[in-house]
Amino acid sequence: MTGQNAHRTVTANITLSLDGRVNGPGGEYDMSWIVPHATTSASRDHMVAVTGTATTALLGRKNFEGFAGFWPAVADDESADPRDREFSRWLNAVEKVVFSGTLTEAAWDNARLAGTDPVTAVKRLREQEGGDIIVLASSSVIRGLLQAGEVDRLSITLCPELVGGGARLFPDGPSASWALTSSQVTESGAICLLYDRADR
Repeated sequence: MTGQNAHRTVTANITLSLDGRVNGPGGEYDMSWIVPHATTSASRDHMVAVTGTATTALLGRKNFEGFAGFWPAVADDESADPRDREFSRWLNAVEKVVFSGTLTEAAWDNARLAGTDPVTAVKRLREQEGGDIIVLASSSVIRGLLQAGEVDRLSITLCPELVGGGARLFPDGPSASWALTSSQVTESGAICLLYDRADR
């Protein structure tokens, strides 16, 4: 194990409302408020930039099924935004590690079931060759990694929405300090933020 491999950056990528929610009061699929902010030019640029250095993507079951049902075909869709096509090509090619207690297979190129919990999986991945590791919008995976201190970078798209209910990203737990390394205001008024851990 080399020092470089041991320090693979783990990025948690998520969209939040102003009241800290990852979904609305209608439940885990109540996310229509995100769409206008995720499809702006600046948000697309941010997604391509934040995923570009990653060679491993971590997904919970719901996000894996949602992503697998939409993104694979976008790469060859000539009518799609070029950045969406780039993200799709990256997503098809990247190593995808899926956390699920119910799936028996992960039917997508370069995808596999983790067979363990996210914290254990990340510690093992840090010891292997590869680029950055990114959690794609799977709030349950992100929460567990935050609790264990296994997140190095937060990529947050903060939407100017008060959704009034729904699940929050941040649970009570260990404190941490973060340093703002990048911010970009989008056309919709959302802000794409990058924070790195500042206390280690």
